[in-house]
Amino acid sequence: MAEFYRKKKKICQMCAGKDVDYKDANVITKYINEKGKIMPRRMTGACAKHQKHIAQQVKRARFMAIIADVK
Repeated sequence: MAEFYRKKKKICQMCAGKDVDYKDANVITKYINEKGKIMPRRMTGACAKHQKHIAQQVKRARFMAIIADVK
C-alpha cells in the first residue's frame, strides 16, 4: 500500500516578523535564483501580499545596482 505524506507548508518569513529591505543584499539574494530572477511563491514560502513586497524590493535593489541585473 502506497503511503503518502503531506509536505510541511512553508511559513511566510515576513508574517513571522522578518523584514526584507532593498538595502540588505544578503536577504535579497535568498529570494532570487542564480540567474538573478525572482523565485516564485511556492519556493520562497511567502504569502501573496509579501511576495509582491519582495518583488518590489528586488526591483529596487536592481535599479540601485545593489544586486546584479538580469540580462
